[in-house]
Amino acid sequence: MFKDKDIMQLLQDVACAKVTVNEAYNKLRRAPFEDLGYARIDLHRGIRQGMSEVIYGKGKTTAQIEGIVRGMAENGCRNVLITRLDPDKAAVLTARGIELDYHKDALIGIASPAPIRKIGNVLVASAGTSDQYVAEEAALTAEVTGSRVTRLYDVGVAGIHRLLARIDLITSARCIIAVAGMEGALPSVIGGLADCPVIAVPTSVGYGASFGGVAALLGMLNSCAAGVSVVNIDNGFGAGYLASKINQMDGIYEE
Repeated sequence: MFKDKDIMQLLQDVACAKVTVNEAYNKLRRAPFEDLGYARIDLHRGIRQGMSEVIYGKGKTTAQIEGIVRGMAENGCRNVLITRLDPDKAAVLTARGIELDYHKDALIGIASPAPIRKIGNVLVASAGTSDQYVAEEAALTAEVTGSRVTRLYDVGVAGIHRLLARIDLITSARCIIAVAGMEGALPSVIGGLADCPVIAVPTSVGYGASFGGVAALLGMLNSCAAGVSVVNIDNGFGAGYLASKINQMDGIYEE
């Protein structure tokens, strides 16, 4: 996979006549993607967005996931996220020699794991234990994309004193992910306490009238707290990715 420094070096080699224009063009032309027949791996994703392509595991066969992971690894991709990866597929991938850091509680696999420099401070808060799988998907995504993450779980509004007891975590965060099902009230409460962006994640947790998370989604979209944005139902990945981008916007932190 071409990284920014690789492209800069290639351009310098062209400028110094170490590489011809045609040679450089051919190297770049081969780099954008690899066609596996059933998938076209986007090898320039890291250059455009700062992170390798993410694999959505649900709906793909184990063989397809293995082929994509191997193709990415051969092109230098590391810490490749595989979301919605069930335990059986994860076990098969590991048995076939795929280096995989698997997190069953979030249904996330991290293929070709490598050290990650984490910066900033993203807070992930969840209303109840039943929401934790989505919260963990968000937290792990933010960590893999280079953010330092603090977890604050089971602090829903039914016992709001649990949340208020950790107001220090809310006021020190650069971005907050608030995960809740039922009526979805947690993001509004946090939004009224925080001075940073809040990303609300509705979950499908709840009884009949929750309509699989639609009630929480609508409640969050109608939040009276300013600075609250909303992602799709159960979309911990989307929240974690966005939070990490917000967290790293200025790029200046203390270690």
